[in-house]
Amino acid sequence: MSSEPVGVVDAEGSHLSSSTLCVLLVEDDEGDAFLVRELLIDAGSQVELLRARSVSEASAVLPGNVDCVLLDLGLPDATGLDALTAVLELAPSIAVLVLTGLSDEFLGTEAVAVGAQDYLVKGSIDGQLLMRAVRYAVERKRADESLRRLFASEARAAENARLERGLLPEALLRSGQFTVEASYRPGRHQSLLGGDFFDVIECDDGAVFGLIGDVAGHGPDEAALGVCLRIAWRTLVLSGTDPDRIFPAMDAVLVSERSTEEVFATVAMVRVDPSAGRLRMWRAGHPLPLLVDGRSVRPVPEGGAGVALGVLDDNHWPAAEHPVAASGTIALFTDGLLEGYDGQAPGRRLGEAGLYALIEGLLGRGLVGDVLLDTLLAEVRERNGGELTDDVAVVLLSWQGR
Repeated sequence: MSSEPVGVVDAEGSHLSSSTLCVLLVEDDEGDAFLVRELLIDAGSQVELLRARSVSEASAVLPGNVDCVLLDLGLPDATGLDALTAVLELAPSIAVLVLTGLSDEFLGTEAVAVGAQDYLVKGSIDGQLLMRAVRYAVERKRADESLRRLFASEARAAENARLERGLLPEALLRSGQFTVEASYRPGRHQSLLGGDFFDVIECDDGAVFGLIGDVAGHGPDEAALGVCLRIAWRTLVLSGTDPDRIFPAMDAVLVSERSTEEVFATVAMVRVDPSAGRLRMWRAGHPLPLLVDGRSVRPVPEGGAGVALGVLDDNHWPAAEHPVAASGTIALFTDGLLEGYDGQAPGRRLGEAGLYALIEGLLGRGLVGDVLLDTLLAEVRERNGGELTDDVAVVLLSWQGR
């Protein structure tokens, strides 16, 4: 391997201009290598020319800082398209120009089909043409790479959108007695997905089920598991499964679908029956839902508690029953809402007491529905001093007496 500076470089051998290109010539013929160097000098170009006499020598420097490879297809250790394939495997993101002889011009066309940016016929080019071809190949490769990244980004966005539709479903409401407002914010900056999930279903008997859950962790794996749990829950509710058997079934789904034994999920489920004035609640390691009454907020009384899903074998989640008014609102939320810092008490978490006081303050300002949720999340982020590190999901489930 040799480095042959061509054009203008400084005394240390570094580039004097951002337009300077580093070109690797893979050529075993000394005469052809000398000709390429002279052509570049004649063009007056700012190029740092590196020389390799075989693919194995080229492998020692690729990809490195090389911008373009000038590749002869007749090398001691690889010939024809095999040489091109080997170089593309070494440096898939670097532009490659193929050098062919007069009798092998057809190979140039095949090389472009395989992945080269262009081909040049030895003896039929001058310095200016060679330099234009190099710069064109580099820019074309950059454009191709940008397009590839764009397609990859769009594909990820489409996958994320499908997962988000699973995490953020449309509530199944059969009458006008119930209304639902929900908000979801992933914790990671610029992330679309997290492990929180929720759902709401109104049943034929006039009662409504509400669910909220939080898979430990962040990202696509946790989001996919959250989708599995939510769909399992919706299937169980719609099929009329005994509510006391829903958490055990979801626990079995989590254990069978999780990637490691350390993954668990906290879940809270409520069944509100306004006509009977009753609320039933089941909890698996999840924060207590809140009952919103006018301008006051209070947690649903303790009960119906068990450990998180996926923690213990043969666990049980008993239900707790409480009276409710003919009209009211219950708030379901994940613990990301509690874990942000309280800017009014530096160094302390917002916590349950801080959250209750914050919501009561917003209710006192007359905020309701989606305006209440948006303002609540904005206030929590402001007190935290920026974006929350954990995912946050909040659901307001309201009902009106018939």
